[in-house]
Order: sequence, then structure tokens, then C-alpha cells
Amino acid sequence: MINQDLVTNTESELRVRYNDITRGVYFIGTTPPKTNTPLDEVETIADRLVNRIKDLAIDGLIVYDIQDEVSRTKKPRPFPFKSTHDPRYYSSLLNKKTGRPVITYKSVVQSETDAFDEWLNEAWHEYQVRDIVLVGSPSAKNEVSLPLSAAYQALAENKNNFFTGGIMIAERHAKKGNEHERLIEKYQQGCNFFISQAIYDTQATIDILTRYAIECKQDGIKPQRILLTFSPCGSAKTLEFIEWLGVSVPEATSLRILNATNPLHESIKMCCNSLNQILDAVVEYDLPLGLNIESLTNRKEEIDGSILLYKLLRASMDSHLAKHEFRMLQKNTITAL
Repeated sequence: MINQDLVTNTESELRVRYNDITRGVYFIGTTPPKTNTPLDEVETIADRLVNRIKDLAIDGLIVYDIQDEVSRTKKPRPFPFKSTHDPRYYSSLLNKKTGRPVITYKSVVQSETDAFDEWLNEAWHEYQVRDIVLVGSPSAKNEVSLPLSAAYQALAENKNNFFTGGIMIAERHAKKGNEHERLIEKYQQGCNFFISQAIYDTQATIDILTRYAIECKQDGIKPQRILLTFSPCGSAKTLEFIEWLGVSVPEATSLRILNATNPLHESIKMCCNSLNQILDAVVEYDLPLGLNIESLTNRKEEIDGSILLYKLLRASMDSHLAKHEFRMLQKNTITAL
């Protein structure tokens, strides 16, 4: 049963879990309800989510900070943007209802340093937020009040001991070839884990993970935990939204989903295949990995599909880790002889 008591630890529970590379870490991603949703209905929505995940062995949840992001692309937004309730509030609510850690996203683009420091103090003391991910500008063309690097510096100087993560964008690596350098730089700025965008371009993800693992080994740096994000797609509209968000979807993948008798089933199958390909490709690098499963829409079938996808992908990840541990045991036994 899910514990209904509030987690009031002064430190992040995730620190210890993230250090054990022999096990995966598993999350469900969600967004706060829209601002015009009454608070009693927010409670109902949270209860509905908790009921969906009550039988899942999750390490925690992730609550996104939704921004309009119109500057990132000239294409019209497939779904109209609507502001949401404060992610800190919704994180606190889910933490109370599940007893699980909740990673809270924070977009720092429009923040000033003093306001950001106040946000951090409120997050820690008023909302019991312990785990955060900072998000920078979606476009280099934006006028930014607080650059991401300055936000990391402000976070390092803040008196509260947050467990901090960053974003990994395989698509950016495919274009610029330097995402591995960004990950290492973010680690040096205080990031201890990374969360990918939704994965539909398997090879792009394999490329960045491989380059990152090799670069860390060459530099004598411990690779940080990377959560691989997967999201089911049940319609052409959802696929359009996925691409609008900047997720790379190869043409063949798009055609397979759109021309399938059951697009949602096809996308879930493709996500499963994608994870297996990624795990096979990076098995020799001892990268600590995890999963984040989300639904990008509020359509019931896609939300239910994300729960099924979680079960399938977790089984694959657990099997991969067990086989890797077995190989290491065999290797160590032979070395000892």
C-alpha cells in the first residue's frame, strides 16, 4: 500500500538510490493541472493519478514546469498552451499522497537571481521539495534574465541541500555533437542525474550515451545517472505534438505509427524495442540508468498506455541489470581463479 504520510526528510532520498548502479530507478512523469482548475479538483486529479500507479513499484514521480516555448519553433502549437498550478504545490501534494520523492522541474528563463533564490527557499521549506531539475531557454534567440549557468551557481550558493538534475537532449547532440560536454559541464556545476527528452530516435540516444560514457572514462569522471524518457503515442495529433516539442521522430517510425491499425499499440511496441536496443548498445559501459514514463496528453487511452509501457519497460530494464550483474559475477570469478 502507498504510504499516505508526508516525507519530511531534510535530505533527498534519491541520493542513496542513485549511487547503486546495480539497480535501476523508475519514475512516472506528470504535469500540474491547469491554473483554472479549482483546488478541490486538483486533489481529485492527484488522487486519480495515485490510484493508477498504486500497484507500481516506483521510486518517485516527476512534475514538469510547463512553458509556452513559442520561440523554439515557428510551427503552431498542436495543443493550445494553458498555464498550470505551481509545480511545487503539485509535487508537495503528490509527495503527501504517495510518500515517494518527487522531482520538480523549474524553468529559470524569466527568473532574476534574487527571485530564484526565494523560489528555492520556498520550495524547500513550504513545499518540502528536495529534488529539482533546472531547465534553460528553449531557444538561443530568447532574451534570458537568468542563464542556466547562473542558475546552477545560485543553486550551489543556496543554503538548502537540493539534489539537482539536468536535461539530456539527444537531438541536440545529433546537430552539434557536444551534448556529452554539456552533461559533464552540468555535473561540474552540481548536477547528479540527467533526464532525457522522450525517445523516438533510438540511434541518437545510443550515440550520446556512448559518447558520454567514453568521455567520462577518459576524463576519470564517474558517469551520472541518466533517466530515459518514453511516452506512448496514440494519434496523429499526439505525434505532431511530440515533434513540436523538439523530439526527433524518424520518418519510418512516424509512418509505422500512423499507418498501424492500433497506433498506440504500435508506439508501445516500438518504445520497448528502442529500450532493448539502447541497453544492448551500452551494456559494456556501466552507465547507471533509469526510466521515466510519461503521457504527453490527458487522453485516457494514452495515460493507460503509459502505465502499461511502464510495466513493460521496467521488466526489460530489471532483466538487463540482472544479466549484467551475472556477467560481472562470472568475470570476477574467472579473475579470482
